[in-house]
Amino acid sequence: MTLALAGALAGCQADEMMGTGPKHLRDVRSSIKTKMSGLDMTMSSPIMLRIFKEDSTLEVWKQTRSGRYALLQTFEICKWSGELGPKVKEGDRQAPEGFYEITPALMNPNSSYHLAFNLGFPNQFDRSHNRTGSHLMVHGACSSRGCYAMTDEQVQDIYALARESFKGGQRSFQVQAFPFRMTAENMAKHRKSEHYDFWQMLKRGYDHFEVTKQPPKIDVCEKRYVFDAVPLVEGVPFRATAKCPEFSVPPTVEMAVAQKQRKDEQKIIEIAEAEERAERRRAQIAAIFGGGSKTASAPDGDTPAAAQDGQPVAVAATTPAATPAATTATTATTTVAAGPAADAAQAQKSAFAPTEATSSGGFFSRLFSGGGSKTAEAAEGTPAPDAPVPAAKP
Repeated sequence: MTLALAGALAGCQADEMMGTGPKHLRDVRSSIKTKMSGLDMTMSSPIMLRIFKEDSTLEVWKQTRSGRYALLQTFEICKWSGELGPKVKEGDRQAPEGFYEITPALMNPNSSYHLAFNLGFPNQFDRSHNRTGSHLMVHGACSSRGCYAMTDEQVQDIYALARESFKGGQRSFQVQAFPFRMTAENMAKHRKSEHYDFWQMLKRGYDHFEVTKQPPKIDVCEKRYVFDAVPLVEGVPFRATAKCPEFSVPPTVEMAVAQKQRKDEQKIIEIAEAEERAERRRAQIAAIFGGGSKTASAPDGDTPAAAQDGQPVAVAATTPAATPAATTATTATTTVAAGPAADAAQAQKSAFAPTEATSSGGFFSRLFSGGGSKTAEAAEGTPAPDAPVPAAKP
């Protein structure tokens, strides 16, 4: 009897949380309505979603009366399949990454997974790269084979927010699907991935939103995304596989994005260099405590020949080549007496000596290009004060 009563109460509570009536018509939860009021949003104002695989989070952003967007709700994704990286072909069980536009036609009130909307994969960019796949959705039921799966309660909230925005006149809402938050720290962490070039392109769209707090206008040309682009000749279309027409980006937006990207690129270089210096120190310390008289490898991978007793040995301490933003590094050569004791003393001196921070060349100078106008730095995650608000999406 007690168990039956407990089960009945749990069922009542679940019904109360999920609402009543047809699931696709149920109202937005009162707690979310309260947040909207505090953030100066209307029920019918436009929305935008951001997805981050690594965090397993889905964010709902909504337009405020100021015209800019603010974060309304963050949901924990119940399940997503695959790993970090784009979806490439049907059956690879990868959840997509990129920029997708959701129209009312992509909403599914009769989904077997409670409620759902289709991401519209493959989009123009995906098709230009011959990527294949179908029925890639955000849905309920917490089960994924290439989709982003939420709980039934979560997808019901998201569905209701989208429905109300469509009622208010929004023709489509944007879903930005990222592997991770596109910060300098995360870009440095994943800099050796085969998908790094693709992620750099996604980051530019991420940065457009970060500095304007408006979903960027998305186009595809030359098999790449372009953001907030306005053709210089009116009426000239963007075609996914064709050469990009001449276009411009609102100057203050372009300058703010360029400034943010330069700042992030410099930080990525500094993080990578710090990691490389730490790795060299670890190798030198290992040489000290690992025994033997062999000298630690030089930074470029060349290993000096083993010293002969009583003969001097030249130990080259070479810093990486400088990037355009750094001074040219010099090579110092120190001659020490050979023998186990002298080798250990030299290795210990090198391992614990303070290392002057330098910018590395080679990989990094090829990875990033400098340039751009000098502007005041905009704080990350906040709109630049003078950044124009792109025209609201219909």
